[in-house]
Parts: sequence; C-alpha cells; structure tokens
Amino acid sequence: MKADEKQLSYTTVNTYSTLNELTDHTKYVWVVLHGIGYLSRYFLKYFDALPKEEHYIIAPQAPSKYYLNEEYKHVGASWLTKEQTAQETKNVISYLDAVLEKEGMPSDKELIIFGFSQGVSIASRWVAQRRIPCQKLVLYAGSIPNELTASDFDFLNEYGTEVLTIVGNQDEYLTKERREIETTKIHELFNGKAKQLYFEGRHEVKKDIINNIEFGRHSSKKRDYEK
Repeated sequence: MKADEKQLSYTTVNTYSTLNELTDHTKYVWVVLHGIGYLSRYFLKYFDALPKEEHYIIAPQAPSKYYLNEEYKHVGASWLTKEQTAQETKNVISYLDAVLEKEGMPSDKELIIFGFSQGVSIASRWVAQRRIPCQKLVLYAGSIPNELTASDFDFLNEYGTEVLTIVGNQDEYLTKERREIETTKIHELFNGKAKQLYFEGRHEVKKDIINNIEFGRHSSKKRDYEK
C-alpha cells in the first residue's frame, strides 16, 4: 500500500493566559513559555508573587493538548515533537507573533522572555528567528536547539539584552556530560556574556528564584516597536 502525506493550510484558534493588569504603572512585561505537561493558566502560579503593579505576565498556550495519565482527568500540552518539527516550529512562532501583536507591547516597558524546560527551545527559536528586542532572556532548565548559532543572537548586543540560564544541580534530565555540553554551548552562543545560575534542586520551577531576578536595566538602543 502506498500512502501519500499531503499538506494544507487552515485557520485555527488558541488561547493564552495573562496575570495582573497592563497599566501605566507596569514596568515589565513577561512572555513565559511553559514546559511539557502544563497548561498556561496554571503555569502563571510561579509568577504570582512578583509585584502586581510592576509586572504583567503573558503565558502562551502550547497547542498540542493531551491527557496526562490513564484517568483522563488532568490535561497538559506540548509545543513540539520530533514529527515535522520545522513546520510545527513555524506554526508556533506565528502563534507567538499573534499573541505579542494582540497584546500591543508598549514601548516604555521592559520585555522579558522566559522559557522553562521545552519552553526554552521555543523561547530561543522565537527570539532568534524574529529578532525579539527583549531586555532579558531567561532560559530555565532546558536546551537550546542545535541549529541555532552565535550569529542568531548577535543582535541582542545592540539592545544590551541580559541572558540568564538557570538549572538545578540535581536535574534528573541533565547528566554530568550533558551539563558540560550545555555550559559550553551557552558560552559560545552568547560570547561568554550569559549568566549561568545553578540552584539546589531538581527539574522544577522555584518561585524564589524568579522573585529574585534583578530588574531595571535599560538599553539605549531603540527597539523595533518604538520606531
């Protein structure tokens, strides 16, 4: 039997979640990308201790939802798999573009891109492919895709972007060999300018780490959405 796989384009609808209100008092706008098994509305709980008047959090929703166990009660989601990764990446990035456009990023706010676990691959691809002028890029317990190179991130120097990587020293998905590879990769991709933070813990999001991220660094470079 010979089966043909064909392709088509169609319009779809997805959700995203937000935390707090975007006002004149807001200083920081976050786009936070969850890992496998999350729904965006629940991922927001890790950011609810940040000062509400200063921080506005946008949590996009991974498109591929599934039941987490055989009880068929709890639902999670995934951004990508190894199946048609290139095309699915384009779909996801188009969705993230739409979210940012819908929210209308104000020019007087600092933009923080945050990815956890699988969300790291999405955050890094989105920032690199769309040249997102963020003030902070936070990559938490995940791997940067191998297809990305240092030249993909050179533009961040123009904006004075701070790159922060975070990982637990007992992360069950990170062997000693893998940690060394990732550490070298991060150093090369960001020309030694990324800050690498290790904490006591496993593959988990810790609110106290998020709450203690330093804020307030502004770049003099004019951002794309200010032009």
